[in-house]
Amino acid sequence: MPQAWFVYLLECKGHSLYTGVTNDVMRRFGEHQQRTAHYTSYNPPLRIAYAEPCSTKSEALRREAQIKGWTRRRKLLS
Repeated sequence: MPQAWFVYLLECKGHSLYTGVTNDVMRRFGEHQQRTAHYTSYNPPLRIAYAEPCSTKSEALRREAQIKGWTRRRKLLS
C-alpha cells in the first residue's frame, strides 16, 4: 500500500500560520515542537490547525504551494 502524504497548517505563537508537507503529521508536529525547523524555532507551534491527505508527495507539494498563495483568512476557513 502506498504511503499517504499530508499538507498541514500549524497555528504558531502569535497566531501565525505555518504550512508544510509530511508523511506523518503527529511526528512532524513533535519535531516542530522540539524546534528543529527554522520558522518554528522562533514561533513554536500551538496546534495542528488543518491536515489534508494527498495520494502522493508531488500532489502534497502542489497543494502546499497553492495554500501558501492564499490569504490568512482563506487558510483559516479551510
